[in-house]
Amino acid sequence: MKPIDLRSDTVTLPSPAMREAMSRAPLGDDVYGEDPTVNRLQELCADLLGKEAALFVASGTMANQVALGVLTRPGDEVICDQGAHPVNFEGGAMPALWGIQPRTLKGERGLLDPVEVEAAIRPENEHFPRSRVLEIENTHNRGGGSVYPLERVRALAEVARRRGLDMYLDGARLMNAVVASGVPARDYAEGATLASLCFSKGLGAPVGSILAGDRDRIRDARRLRKRLGGAMRQSGVLAAAAIFALENNVARLAEDHDNARALAAALSAIPGVSIPHPVETNLLFACFPGRSAVGLVARFRALGVLANPEGFQPDLVRFVTHLDVSRDDVLEAARRVAGAVAP
Repeated sequence: MKPIDLRSDTVTLPSPAMREAMSRAPLGDDVYGEDPTVNRLQELCADLLGKEAALFVASGTMANQVALGVLTRPGDEVICDQGAHPVNFEGGAMPALWGIQPRTLKGERGLLDPVEVEAAIRPENEHFPRSRVLEIENTHNRGGGSVYPLERVRALAEVARRRGLDMYLDGARLMNAVVASGVPARDYAEGATLASLCFSKGLGAPVGSILAGDRDRIRDARRLRKRLGGAMRQSGVLAAAAIFALENNVARLAEDHDNARALAAALSAIPGVSIPHPVETNLLFACFPGRSAVGLVARFRALGVLANPEGFQPDLVRFVTHLDVSRDDVLEAARRVAGAVAP
């Protein structure tokens, strides 16, 4: 029985063509700024995101933490959604690394409201932490792959600008938002002081993220990257995979979105199963009322379907489509899930 892995879009494997691009990449020492493939990737991404400069880092978590470290001082506060990745999935890095704290709001599927954000900004008073950064996530993981409308992003950026905050765009799945909405990446990133993009999720590269912003802040980001482990020396072999992904794997994200909607339709046809959120991109949550998501995921695995409990809600399971699963795969996965939940 063929396993169908729907745990995450991080499980993808490099294609033969991507591996070939990696093997042919010209290399140098990135600590000295001499890796031509890394430099090319950074230039491509700075242009893609409409920023002056960019920095290649090991992961989305590193991009997030370097960005927050650049934009804050110890004792500062970051306003974000309660489901934000830096709050929930980065090992407590915000207080551990930078001495900062989150102020979490309950967004609509992770999407923050500008009025609520402005209300959450602390008054200037020695008793309070300083509200320093507004962090947004597009698409939003725990929002079920929700896409920020451009008008909302611009309104949030205006609140941040007017109130003296920096805005950080965690764009881990930004290209999914671009494909789903038709909005260019640079438009989403325009109002952000710093913006990131991950290559190892839907884009199918094995590792790496980019952080983009003005030259001064990216120079600061290089210092913090060093503090967290430094450049990866001849990392052009990895940057080449990211370049290949940007050149070949963006438009095809629409297939993943279509497959996610097909999977949602098939799962919702199973008696008792519901899809609580609209499926906009490649993430979907399925609700199995009265059932333990942890127990169900174990049953699914026994039938060759890999998925993850969502975590916030005990009966919610997350499924993620990606370039290594086909339409036939997701429909077969739904059939197996139906068998697993049958009385």
